[in-house]
Amino acid sequence: MPQQAAKALAELGERLALARLRRKQSQRAWAQRLGVSVPTLASMERGEPGVSMGVYATALWLIGRAGALPDLADPQQDLGALEADVRAAAQQRQLRSRRGRAAHAAKDEA
Repeated sequence: MPQQAAKALAELGERLALARLRRKQSQRAWAQRLGVSVPTLASMERGEPGVSMGVYATALWLIGRAGALPDLADPQQDLGALEADVRAAAQQRQLRSRRGRAAHAAKDEA
């Protein structure tokens, strides 16, 4: 796993643990609400990548933040894909421009 992704998971785990503590909930109570064991909850709170996405999503739901999940992969925020789209459009424009010049030159010769 890339270090940046591991760090983000660890931070998410810490924040979920803090949210649980601010609500004065025990690990046992939250694990029960999540439908997981206490060791799995502890792993999630450490940001371990082996914990299923469903557990993280349910924990976010418990704190009223599950609605933010789709925004994580919002196509309008996908800069890599946006840059690829811009490059493809520029290449297509160049191709059309060349075709137009060639057609114009052929017309002039006729």
